[in-house]
Amino acid sequence: MLEWLRELAPILILLAVVTIVISRLPKIEISHSAAFRRRRLLNWLPLGLTYAFLYMARYNLKVSKFAFESMQGTDGGPMMGNEAFGVIFGVGTVIYGFSFLINGPLTDRFGGRFSILVGAAGALLMNLLMGLVTVSLVNHGPGYLFFAGHFVTVFSVLYGANMYFQSFGAVAIVKVNASWFHVRERGVFGAIFGILISLGIYFAFDWSMLILNGIGLTWVFFFPAVALGIFWVLDVFLVRNTPGEAGQKDFDTADASSGDDGPKLGAVAVFKLMLRNPIIMTIAGVEFCSGFLRQSIMQWFRTFAKQTDAVLGLKSSFVYENWGLLLCCAGILGGVVAGVISDHVFQSRRGPVAALLYMLMLAGSIALVFVYRTPLVGALVLIMSMAVIGVHGMLSGTASMDFGGRKNVGIAVGIIDGFVYLGTAVMSFTYAVILPREELGVGGAIAGAATDPAKWIAWPIAMIPAALLGLFLAVRVWNATASRLTAK
Repeated sequence: MLEWLRELAPILILLAVVTIVISRLPKIEISHSAAFRRRRLLNWLPLGLTYAFLYMARYNLKVSKFAFESMQGTDGGPMMGNEAFGVIFGVGTVIYGFSFLINGPLTDRFGGRFSILVGAAGALLMNLLMGLVTVSLVNHGPGYLFFAGHFVTVFSVLYGANMYFQSFGAVAIVKVNASWFHVRERGVFGAIFGILISLGIYFAFDWSMLILNGIGLTWVFFFPAVALGIFWVLDVFLVRNTPGEAGQKDFDTADASSGDDGPKLGAVAVFKLMLRNPIIMTIAGVEFCSGFLRQSIMQWFRTFAKQTDAVLGLKSSFVYENWGLLLCCAGILGGVVAGVISDHVFQSRRGPVAALLYMLMLAGSIALVFVYRTPLVGALVLIMSMAVIGVHGMLSGTASMDFGGRKNVGIAVGIIDGFVYLGTAVMSFTYAVILPREELGVGGAIAGAATDPAKWIAWPIAMIPAALLGLFLAVRVWNATASRLTAK
């Protein structure tokens, strides 16, 4: 417990500083009562922390790889090598990306509260099942021969199902908060969204690593299942879809649904409106690039550092040892900077912030080609992470509300976040093919081409086209502001 508190202290300090800075900013011209603000906090905080633990229940797969790659599979190689991880993660992200076709309309029909409860329950169950399979693999228990012989298939199925339920998370949190935040406040909510993403990344990487080293591989899956169970109960009692449902007064949020008091359109009609909307689809394209770039860094830096450690010595670096903590801090800073600038400098426009951060991403990806084999790689990937998480929070968490409107935001964020994970899927399958394969050496040590840093040059090079395309698309929505969606 003391170790966890020591790890968490820098994040708590940073959050305290962020809170003070935001509280000192000039107030947006939206007046809410103190009672409303308190009830809104009680609404989004448990909802947001549920989302953070969904992240832990999603990216714990990466931490499990550090144990699985040292276990011998039935083919004599690592049970989960680079290629196997790329396939399993890729399958999950493809399923996530297309789940919006179902989950966006469901969320718009039944509300965000319904979606977070379904998503948390489903992810809880899938993590329990992955944990039980892992128990068999670790202890050579019942079903070992089947699970070991069909490892990639079994984990692809379970992780794919997990990612289907995971896809309710972002849709739920944005759908609920679309009714609680005015357009002029949503830049700050984008910062909150970025903070929640960052906390989830911290839980997924650092807490999961502490669990792996402390109580074993199986609890990497069991712990987030327990956490989701606790927050599922809290969500039942605290989360409500609208201020009116919570005993507060509903208000006009001034987004794309503003003034739309007519009958609710069917899901197919809304999909057609969204797909014909150039702003929505351009934002989706930007977020496709964000999905590729964000996970290129998050999922592969530590693997690169570990497998090339004999040459580069990055495994003992401060960045490697505190990867989740530093990603969390970078994400918090990126989200807060993006949100504050959007509301206070660019009059709640999201495009300029995305474009500026993509300029940083493009410069960083080009620089990475030249410095990825030096100690500078750690600092550079953190700067890039700050930029891309800032973009993701601003577009998936905020622009989807603005341009979808609170009535149709489920489908809007489903499309946008779906493109994020389709970009992630392209990344995952791409790196499964182009990255060097590892072999098992003496005592389970990594050997083969993956230990040669020169063989990893494809890692940074593949980021450059995604960053260039993301910048081009972000510039195209520089002046975009929310307007009502109408059928034509």
